[in-house]
Amino acid sequence: MRLPWAVALLAVLGARYLLWRLTSTLNTTSTTSLFFSVLLLLAECWLLIHAGLQLVLSLAPDQGSAERIARAEQDLRRRRADHGWQPAVDVLVPTCGEPFQLIERCLRGCCHLDYPDCTVWLLDDACRSELQDLCADLGCRYLARSTHGNAKAGNLNHALPFLQGDLIAIFDADVVPLESFLSRTVGLFFDPAVALVQTPQTYMNADPVIRNLRLENWLLPDEEVFYRWIEPVRQRVKAVVCAGTSFLIRRTALVAVGGFDPSTSSEDLATGIRVVAAAGAAVYVPEKLSAGLAPLTSGALVRQRCRWASGTLQLLRTGASPLSIHGLQPLQRIAFLEGVLHWLNVGPQLVLVLMPLCIGLFGVMPMQLTGAALLSHALPFYGSQMILTRWFSAHARTALLPEIYRWFLFGPLLVVVSRFLLCRPLTFQVTPKTLEIRSSSRGRRSLLLPLGLLFGLQLWVCVQLLRLGGQPSVLLESQLSVTTLVIIWFWSLLNAVLLLAAIRICSDRSRADEVITQSPVPWFSLQQQALLAQRPVRVTAISEHGVELQQSGDEGSLPRPLLEQTQILQLPAGRRGVLRLPVRLHHSKASKLGCVWATLTPAQHDDLHWWLYRRPGLWPQRRAPLEPLSFLVLVWRLLRPMRPEGWFQRSMVSINPLHP
Repeated sequence: MRLPWAVALLAVLGARYLLWRLTSTLNTTSTTSLFFSVLLLLAECWLLIHAGLQLVLSLAPDQGSAERIARAEQDLRRRRADHGWQPAVDVLVPTCGEPFQLIERCLRGCCHLDYPDCTVWLLDDACRSELQDLCADLGCRYLARSTHGNAKAGNLNHALPFLQGDLIAIFDADVVPLESFLSRTVGLFFDPAVALVQTPQTYMNADPVIRNLRLENWLLPDEEVFYRWIEPVRQRVKAVVCAGTSFLIRRTALVAVGGFDPSTSSEDLATGIRVVAAAGAAVYVPEKLSAGLAPLTSGALVRQRCRWASGTLQLLRTGASPLSIHGLQPLQRIAFLEGVLHWLNVGPQLVLVLMPLCIGLFGVMPMQLTGAALLSHALPFYGSQMILTRWFSAHARTALLPEIYRWFLFGPLLVVVSRFLLCRPLTFQVTPKTLEIRSSSRGRRSLLLPLGLLFGLQLWVCVQLLRLGGQPSVLLESQLSVTTLVIIWFWSLLNAVLLLAAIRICSDRSRADEVITQSPVPWFSLQQQALLAQRPVRVTAISEHGVELQQSGDEGSLPRPLLEQTQILQLPAGRRGVLRLPVRLHHSKASKLGCVWATLTPAQHDDLHWWLYRRPGLWPQRRAPLEPLSFLVLVWRLLRPMRPEGWFQRSMVSINPLHP
């Protein structure tokens, strides 16, 4: 719950800060000084208004969605028994060239959904015969089209005439739903006003920002903020964003708006807005009921975010624009518009980081400051924001560390925004789900050049400010206090550290034990008690390839001859009892054992998939660690070489253990 007093506190401190900025900080000593001073003020105003909108929207009354969601599964069972209410569901999996293993994993998850009346469709835009054979083996429907226009929207629209179900569920080809996905969401459609139900996206692997900095335990992906803070706020104003995967939509509502909107590469957002504008209610379920793959390389992450930015901005020039579409209420229009315009923040953010350069490059102060004024006006406002950020975001992020994403992506996003303003948007590009044999030198240069330039300039400014601090006469002449100088120096140093982290992200951490041309299988960290050869062990990591085990000191280590033979690992499996899976030793280190799976039967392979991807309650709701400690860990990681992944030093996200 976001208490009104916290919003009111930030509003009062923000108004006080802006009044101070307008009346006391503009530098009017010269035309150049005034230009930079006004530019900085405008950039700050843009960012503050944008951030303030989200806080204002959070004051809207709760729509009672939490209680409605809690009752959905129970009501579904009762209505099925009492009224025979059981809407048929068509599950669509659009694909365009993703690896076979990845698609198979998704289809197996969809085929095991705990719901009696659903039909799974694979929409293959690459027309691969092996996928048609896979669908025949799994009992799925296969559909391909002869032309491939309008990308994902065209692929989905091609399937609509073939569908007969009341509801449509959509999953990207890298996403695996929990078996409880439909039973937790379908009941919400008993309300005839509900047209769309969106669930969070979560990831089976660490994205390149987290992985390349080895911050798996210290930084949450920035999507967590969207699904734990922004979407719940949008729920309050009835402006839930359709995220393109892991959602259900009423077929009649989709047909009524003409299908998926092909006018932008963000067909999900555009279609969701059209449905809401047509008086269809959208509901957000804040429960992790599926998981997919985050981009595997830094280049893939850049391509994904650029596609998101370009497609979202293009929305302003289509019939689904929040500015012009009919049917939206004022708060809905503001909420959707805020989601579109936030991609333009890259410009004002760049202005803020370049302002310290004015002192070093031009000898111009963009603000007239005193140390006392900074401490009395700026510190309370920005300090309160930093303290409350973790709380407002439901512990999904802290104030400073997530800014690494912004720095890493600012160059490409600046290009996207420029192309949008010049009416030359990017074309649709699928996010690669395989590892590239080698990174493109041109692509890496395009990332490193602006980052390296900014990093060098920030270091140069830090040096110049230190030199300035040793010249009291110059300080007096420029009306700079020592306190102000120290604050600006720390500002530049902090930016330099974040820029250095962004530079490190450009070099993808290598995988020593995998073939790099395949889509890697995600590994998961956990603390799961198990039995190996009837002796207790602790599973510390697990994947489709194998497990990492910690032997119990109390029972003694297993004899080496015993380890060299295939042994049975017993894992608790809830209502399934116990999973007995054959393993053989591949690598050992002290009391740690690295094992690979021996030959699995089809039933054992399915049991393993259930344990890894489909069991209820699989994905935890993590909290962002405290910022000071996380920042120290980041600095330590930057000072150490990046070692390749291998046994007992993998990049992993955590999953919940399963207790007997």
